[in-house]
Amino acid sequence: MPEYLAPGVYVEEVSFRSKSIEGVGTSVAGIVGPTRFGPLRGKPEVVTSFAEFTRLYGDVGDLTLGSDTVLNHTAMAAKAFFDGGGKQLFVSRVASFAPADDGISAAADAGGNVTFESRFPGVMGDFTLEVNWRDSENLIQSTVTSAPAEGDIVFLDAEGLPAEAIANGGLPGSHFPMAIRGLVQRVGASYRIVDDLCEITADDAAPLTSADLISGDDHLVAANMVNDADTTVTFIRVVAKRPTSGALADGTSAVLSFGEETDLSAFFTGAHWGTLLTIRGTLNADGSVFTVDGSGLNAGVASPISLNLAALAAAPDAVRKMIVQRTFDINVRNGGANDPIIYTYANISTAPTGDRSLPVVMAVDPDKRYDKLTSPVQCQLADSIGGDDVMSALFEMFDTAAMNPGPASVDEARYLISLTNGSDGDEIPATTYGGVTDEVNGSTGFAALEDIEDIAIVLVPAAATSDAITHQAIVAEMQKHCRKMRYRVGIVDSREAMTISEVREFRSNFDDSRLALYYPWVVAADPRGTLPTVNLPPSGFIAGVYANTDVQRGVHKAPANEPVIGALGFAQDINRFQQELLNPDGVNCLRSFPGRGHRVWGGRTLDGTDPEWKYVNVRRYFLYLERSIEKSTQWVVFEPNGERLWDNVRITVENFLYNEWVNGRLLGSAKTAYFVRCDRSTMTQNDLDNGRLVCEIGVAALKPAEFVIFRIGQKTADS
Repeated sequence: MPEYLAPGVYVEEVSFRSKSIEGVGTSVAGIVGPTRFGPLRGKPEVVTSFAEFTRLYGDVGDLTLGSDTVLNHTAMAAKAFFDGGGKQLFVSRVASFAPADDGISAAADAGGNVTFESRFPGVMGDFTLEVNWRDSENLIQSTVTSAPAEGDIVFLDAEGLPAEAIANGGLPGSHFPMAIRGLVQRVGASYRIVDDLCEITADDAAPLTSADLISGDDHLVAANMVNDADTTVTFIRVVAKRPTSGALADGTSAVLSFGEETDLSAFFTGAHWGTLLTIRGTLNADGSVFTVDGSGLNAGVASPISLNLAALAAAPDAVRKMIVQRTFDINVRNGGANDPIIYTYANISTAPTGDRSLPVVMAVDPDKRYDKLTSPVQCQLADSIGGDDVMSALFEMFDTAAMNPGPASVDEARYLISLTNGSDGDEIPATTYGGVTDEVNGSTGFAALEDIEDIAIVLVPAAATSDAITHQAIVAEMQKHCRKMRYRVGIVDSREAMTISEVREFRSNFDDSRLALYYPWVVAADPRGTLPTVNLPPSGFIAGVYANTDVQRGVHKAPANEPVIGALGFAQDINRFQQELLNPDGVNCLRSFPGRGHRVWGGRTLDGTDPEWKYVNVRRYFLYLERSIEKSTQWVVFEPNGERLWDNVRITVENFLYNEWVNGRLLGSAKTAYFVRCDRSTMTQNDLDNGRLVCEIGVAALKPAEFVIFRIGQKTADS
């Protein structure tokens, strides 16, 4: 009793009820095997649908193990599990790589300034990254003006200019009237031709340049630059307007697009950019000058080109658009340039630092576990890299053909980066399935499932595609795991196209009530859409039957005489006489019945020595009882070990078993279906001295009606 030291009133809460035992779940499955993507180490993640499985571990596409292309049986078994009624599945991915190979897909520029890598190994990691620039509105703004401002550089398009319009009156009169197209700058009342950037067409077809027009102050006379009946003069101002996403700054990255091949070399200094329809460079702060990059961003451009945007007025119909490239999105495509988008990284900055930089948005080690599982690509930048270096590296990695569609192409320029050299690894040995326990780097294989107490069913469908020795060794690893974890059963697949004698020989290698073997393989529709049908190991389908039966009927019901959801048939048609050979050996057959579909027609374990544990439901029901009692009686530990505690324990267990009996899970009446003893008859003084409480429980389990026998005889009137 508690101590009472000071006089007063004490109110205490007590419970007059015995403790209760809550039944544990039995329908959670764990699968070990190769997948197209996903983590190889650490605590496996639970998935609750096949869509979620696909998001974390990849689709049902084929695997390339070594030099062989094989079906992705792990993913197909997961699909069969969920189709059959399963709700929760833990996945432990396994793979085997050569010492120098990590299976990671990657792309990087020659200088190693920017490196993209798939987060996890696998051929599926050969993604295509598509960059979409966020500042995508057309920034080109063209206006016609009659009065350019002082110092303003505009494009002059004039025809029919008389001699009076030219400061140099020494030109022969036969040259006039003449046409001038080029860049001019307002200087006082005159217009100066900028850097000889103009085209002059004389009336007498004589070749002229701006040098021929130079007089003392190098000006055209403004007074006569007017429109009249014989003269047409147009001043056109072209600039890049302020984008909606913010102001321009010197060095703002931008792209200028043309609808057709365009030659403006007469209006800028430097070599023509050739046949390019898309040119890349930077803008100045006021959006008047575009510097074409000459460091490799534009094919064939050897040195920078300073292009005053006013020169674009010379080809108004050819100019398509100009966009700034300051922030962008990256769509991750599952395969080639036109394959589905599986993930999008949004609003990324070209700046190497900041909240939205590449290393932040595509972090190597994201803060959230969900991002670590779902984010397919990571990015690293070299130390001390600048924003210009980031852009140069990106453009170096872009697919040249996609970035520069030909003059006859109707496609827009696309900015694509291909990740390559991903690998699914080699054939997976049995030891890899067994895995290793590693608290620092993360456990692998079956060892990774040990910290998850909810799992009650385990399966290894991909093991059935291995050779006979490896298959047996992998099943042995599953057997060790089930024994170690106590409350788990393993579903064993036969190998494809095994004969009856071969499956019996394979079964003879095991004697364990925690394993159940199913034969033959299931014929199902090809989830890849490549073939009409495929043959699949049965374990994924059977795990779905287990889970669905547990939910709908209870774990005490044998998972047999249940339809195999998704089955179109079986690889071998098993008849009654063949099953008479297999069933006594504990080989559970899958059979087709006219009018009743495709069903599980066996419910035995691989225990060949103890008849008490020959049925799957009996073994699984006792594991359910044991785990439920263990989990819900932890409160007993370190309690005073006497009659009061013994009574409480006995009542607690009896109430739990009574509820099981009421629900029809035990054989007999309430007095004969079970017993619970916890008293002096179950414990010696030595037990008490060593801190042991011993409770003996007997349960009359329901066994399946495997053989239904009706005896019929003739009845006479007097019998």
